[in-house]
Amino acid sequence: MGRERETLELDVLFVGAGPANLAGAYHLNKLIKSHDEAINKGQKKGRKLGEIAIGIIEKGREIGAHILSGAVMDPKALKELMPDFLEQGAPVEAEVTYDKVLFLTKKSSLAFPITPPPLVNHGNYVVSLGKIARWLGKKVEEADVNIFTETPGAEVLLDGDKVIGIRTGDKGISKEGKQKGNYEPGVDILAKVTVLGEGSHGSLTKKLKPRLKLDSDSNPQVYAIGVKEIWELPKGRVKAGHVYHTMGFPMNNDTYGGGWIYHMKDDLLDIGLVVGLDYKNPLLDPHAELQKYKTHPYLKSLLEGGKLIAYGAKTIPEGGLFCLPKLYSDGLLIVGDSAGFLNSARLKGIHLAMKSGMLAAETIFESLIKDDFSANELSSYDSKFRNSWAYHELHQSRNFHQAFKDGNLVAMFHAGIQMAFEGNYWGVFDRAHNEPGHVHMQKLYNFQKREPEKHNFDGKVTFDKLTNVYYSSTKHDEDQPCHLKVLEPNICVDRCVKEYGNPCQHFCPAKVYEMVEDGAEKKKLHINFANCVHCKTCDIMDPYQIIDWVTPEGGGGPSYTIM
Repeated sequence: MGRERETLELDVLFVGAGPANLAGAYHLNKLIKSHDEAINKGQKKGRKLGEIAIGIIEKGREIGAHILSGAVMDPKALKELMPDFLEQGAPVEAEVTYDKVLFLTKKSSLAFPITPPPLVNHGNYVVSLGKIARWLGKKVEEADVNIFTETPGAEVLLDGDKVIGIRTGDKGISKEGKQKGNYEPGVDILAKVTVLGEGSHGSLTKKLKPRLKLDSDSNPQVYAIGVKEIWELPKGRVKAGHVYHTMGFPMNNDTYGGGWIYHMKDDLLDIGLVVGLDYKNPLLDPHAELQKYKTHPYLKSLLEGGKLIAYGAKTIPEGGLFCLPKLYSDGLLIVGDSAGFLNSARLKGIHLAMKSGMLAAETIFESLIKDDFSANELSSYDSKFRNSWAYHELHQSRNFHQAFKDGNLVAMFHAGIQMAFEGNYWGVFDRAHNEPGHVHMQKLYNFQKREPEKHNFDGKVTFDKLTNVYYSSTKHDEDQPCHLKVLEPNICVDRCVKEYGNPCQHFCPAKVYEMVEDGAEKKKLHINFANCVHCKTCDIMDPYQIIDWVTPEGGGGPSYTIM
């Protein structure tokens, strides 16, 4: 007989322990305490808030376990949140002291004579976002905010169209869907305000947006995938604080993206590749593109003699200002990557995520004072954003990604015009429209003369997917329901194999999807869900949109430490 589902009541619930929600929870707690102290000292009049119950749920086994970013961090928001963040021990790797943009051909490189203004990084910091999240998480815990790790949000609780909380995922369900001996039903966490900050293409956010028509006035979000490795190199080779961005090889003109090389401290090198998830070739493999990237003479000479110590991948919301959904509803706010707070021209989103969390906190604080959590009251979040430097920054780059629809070379011309005309598309149009990335994938017959590239991974500089997954420390209990729901599996074997060549085998950076022999001159789809690094690429890029990524049992997934 099943156990009864428990109910937990909070005032404010943050879903996801990323930079947006951690900054939001920290800022909210600070606002409440300052308010009550000012009343106690007679410095202001009003009602004290007292003990406000604030909680954060996080699906990873610890804070930071699922956090991955490039990352060069603009410290603007963190300085506002905590002006003495360096004195308080923020674990930055190095302040940027040198940056350069390189154009790569297959065998050579050419340095841009002038670094494009959006990629000038002096005053910013090379960081491991996972380290920043864990450090900020400790600050939040010290402020008596409840953080529940290994607790995925499985379902949004609604009263009509009002968000009233979250149901967390059940534990102890077998792969056949039966209750095991350790079965624990999820908890219904009720809250006056729920803040969704569950990362790129969040599993709750993606379903709530159409349900509440939050995206009816916005462009479809477009994404990229970032595939990343950390290397330990021989002493003296890494120059902490040096930052390189690359264009060209291994990408062709039709594929949006580029590479990065960030020098960390302690002889660590952070390298990665961003590939726009609006590419045309169904055989394109972002993981393989990263391995190819490392065969360039510049990269190979840098890496030889070193050792790979970490790998990971995540998707990135690249669409910009016009792809932001409505950010509020009754009992609801959306922050960070879940909303799309990222500046693709600058390749930065951490500062925007944190700022969105802080603006959400200020909105919630005012709602607590008024005891009003309606959409009308929470709409001040949108006005606060529009009056902030975050809006101004996103407005300046509002059409950046859309400029790449005609190829990278034309886009460089577009980007120059946008900088000259304050972000207008072609210098004329305020808003350029776009389509979801998956619609750009072309049928296999357009590439019939091509075969998937054969890669001879050497195990020293280049690695196959399963080796890389090992370095992501990914683990899932295999006796649980598969969290990758293929809604119409017949399409995979009847149509997709002929029309697109089953691109899930290629775009997944963790070898989750395989077409295997079925014994009847046919193949079937096999899902190695235990390999999943939670990047959401499959949910985004599947041409039929039949893959639904849902949260697995809490604690599963990658265990990033320095990503």
